Amino acid sequence: MRLLAALAFALGASAQQVPFTLDQVLGFSFPTELTAAPAGGKVAWVANARGVRNIVVAEPPRYEARKITAYTEDDGQELQQLRWTPDANAIVYVRGGSANPDLNPVGVSEDVWMAGLDHSAPRKIGEGRDPAISPQGDLIAFTRSGQVWWAPVTKVPGPASSTQAFKARGNCSRPTWSPDGSRLAFTSARGDHTLIGVYDVAAATLRYLDPSTDHDSEPAWSPDSRSIAFIRVPSNGLRPVRQAERTGEPWSIRIASAETGEGRAIWRAHEGAGSVFRNVTAANQLLWAADGRLVFPWEGDGWTHLYSVAATGGPVTLLTPGALEVEDVVLAEGRREVVFSSNQGDIDRRHLWKVAVAGSGAPVALTSGQGIECKPVATSDGSAIAFLRSDAQDPMHPAIRLERRRLAPRAGAAAAMPAEPGGYELVGDFRDLDPAAIPEDFPAQHMVTPQQVIFASTDGLKIHGQLFLPPEGAGVGRAPAVVFFHGGPRRQMLLGWHSMYYYSNAYALNQYLANAGYVVLSVNFRSGTGYGLDFREALHYGASGGAEYNDIQGAGAYLRSRADVDPARIGVWGGSYGGYLVAMALARASNVFKAGVDFHGVHNWATELGIPPTEPDYQVAFESSPMADLKGWRAPVLLIQGDDDPDVQFNQTVRLAGALRRQKVDVEELVFPDEVHDFLMYRSWRDAYQAAVGFLKRKL
Repeated sequence: MRLLAALAFALGASAQQVPFTLDQVLGFSFPTELTAAPAGGKVAWVANARGVRNIVVAEPPRYEARKITAYTEDDGQELQQLRWTPDANAIVYVRGGSANPDLNPVGVSEDVWMAGLDHSAPRKIGEGRDPAISPQGDLIAFTRSGQVWWAPVTKVPGPASSTQAFKARGNCSRPTWSPDGSRLAFTSARGDHTLIGVYDVAAATLRYLDPSTDHDSEPAWSPDSRSIAFIRVPSNGLRPVRQAERTGEPWSIRIASAETGEGRAIWRAHEGAGSVFRNVTAANQLLWAADGRLVFPWEGDGWTHLYSVAATGGPVTLLTPGALEVEDVVLAEGRREVVFSSNQGDIDRRHLWKVAVAGSGAPVALTSGQGIECKPVATSDGSAIAFLRSDAQDPMHPAIRLERRRLAPRAGAAAAMPAEPGGYELVGDFRDLDPAAIPEDFPAQHMVTPQQVIFASTDGLKIHGQLFLPPEGAGVGRAPAVVFFHGGPRRQMLLGWHSMYYYSNAYALNQYLANAGYVVLSVNFRSGTGYGLDFREALHYGASGGAEYNDIQGAGAYLRSRADVDPARIGVWGGSYGGYLVAMALARASNVFKAGVDFHGVHNWATELGIPPTEPDYQVAFESSPMADLKGWRAPVLLIQGDDDPDVQFNQTVRLAGALRRQKVDVEELVFPDEVHDFLMYRSWRDAYQAAVGFLKRKL
C-alpha cells in the first residue's frame, strides 16, 4: 500500500494546479502593423485584445496610446496594411477578407477604410486591398480582383466613389506612387513570369519596364521619380519543387527608366551561396537611400546580411558583417542610416542596431540584454525609434526609444527633470507606448525563464531549443515531457515571447504546460531560420527526404537522458509544418512519443504539393510523409484544423483520420467550420489549446 501511494503521488505530480488560466496567459493585447507617420512624429499599430482588433496611435511628446477605431467583437476580421495620409491626420487600412469563421450569415468582404485622428467614424473607401495614398493625399489606389482601382480622398461622409484606374493583363498588386505623384508602379504576376508596370496618370498610358521571362518584383522609385529599381529572379517556367535551394541561377538588381521602360542590371549575385534570393522583413526589399544608394539583403557568405550599392552600379558594401541573421529593416529619417533587428551575438534572441548606409563604421547596438526587440520604425522627426519588445515573462508590446532632445520646461519644473512631458528627454530613454496592453491579471510572475539547450541530432547536427522546466517545487520525481515543433518551417522560436501572433500563442501554451508540471522542449529543427543558409536549406528536408526526423529523434533522446523526465510519458505537439513533424514522430516512433496534438499538419507531401504520380519526385515526397509509415503508428492523437484552411489542405486531416481509425488508433478531432490556418478567432485558439491540454493530461 505504501509503495502504491508513493507511486500515485509521483504520477500525480504531473497534474499540477496551474496558478492561471489559458484565458489569462493569452489575454493580452498583441501588437502588429507598427508604422510611423510621414509627419508629426506619430506612430500607429493594430492591437488585438482577445480577438477584438483596433488601430491605436501615439503622438509626441507624451506618446500615450489611444484608439482611433472602436471595433468590439471577436469576429475574425483582420485589420492590416496601415497607411498614413501625408498630413498624418488619418490612416487608411484594410479590414476583413474572404474567411468567415464567425459564421456571419450576412457574409464578409475585404475592404479599404480610412479613419481620422479627429474621433470621426471610419469610412469605407471601397472593396479591395493594397492601399497606396498619393503624395498629394488626394487619391487612394488599391487592388480589387487583380486590377488597380482608385478613389478620391474627401471629407464627405459615406463611401468614396471608386473607379478602375486602368485595365491590365495579369494579377496586379503592390501599387506604388512615384514621389511626385505623376505615375503609379505595380507588379503584374502572369504565372511563369512577372512584370513591373507603370501607369502615367496625366497621359493615361501604360508601359512595362524591361520585360523578360523572369520574375520582377519590389519596385522602388528614385527620389526624382524618373527611375525604378527592382529585383529580378530567374524563372524556368516549371513547377516549383520543394527541396533545398542553396544555389541557383543568380538573381539581380535592375534599374529602368519610368519614361521609356529601358533597363539595365546594376548588380548581380555571384554563383554559389546567395545566388538564390533571400528576403528580410521590410516595406520593400530594395530601399532607395540617400546619396543614390540602394540597400538590399543578400546572403553571399551564407548569412542574411544587408548591403548597399550605388544606383549607377559598382561594388557592393557589406553593412552587417558576422555570423548573424538580419530580420527587420527600415531606413531612418534622412535615409542615411538603416535600423534593423538581428541575432548578432545573441543567436536565439533579437536586438536592434543601426548602421550608416554608406558603410562608414560598424553597426551600433540600440538595445541589448535578456529581452527581445524587433519591428523598428523611425519617427518622422528623427527623435525616436518605435519597436516591439518582450522578454521571457512579458509578451510583445509596443515601446519607443527617445533620443536626446530638449523641450520647453514646464512652469516651475526643475532644470534637471528627466523624461517628463514639458521637461527634458534622456538619451536612449525607453518607455512603453501602451502600458494597458498587458492587463493586471496577466500571470507574468508565473512565467518560467526558458533555458537555451543545444543537443545533437542523430546525424550529428547541432540543434537549438528552449527548455521550459516546471517551477521549483511543482512536482516530485520524474515529470512527463512534451516536445514542441514550430511551423513554417522558415521560423525560429526564441528565448522569450515571439513577435508573430501564432508563435506568441504557442509560447503561451508551452508556459502553461510547464506550470502544469511538464518538461517542455521547443525545438528549432533544421530548415528553420536564424542559423544560416545551410541550416535553413537543409539537404533532403521536408518533401525531399524528411531529414528533420533526425532532429525528432535527437529531441526524444535528449529528454529520455534527463533525470527529471519520465521516459514513458513523452508527448509531442505542433502546428502546420510542426504538425507534419508531430505526425512523423507518432508514425515512426510511437515507442518514444506516447501521444501527440497535431494542428493542421501536412501528412502526404505528394498530394499537398500537387505532384502527379508520373513525376519522378512523387515517390520521394510520399515516402517523406507520415502517411507512408502508418503501420507503425500506435500512439493516440488529437487532430485540430479549420476546414477553410488556405495553407494546408483540410483533406490532409480527413485522410489521416480515416486511415488511423481503420487501424484502430485512438483518434480525437476538433474541427472549426470556416476557420483558417492561422486561426482568426481568439476563441478558436483558446478552445483548441484547452482541448490540447485536456488531451495531453488524459494520455500522459
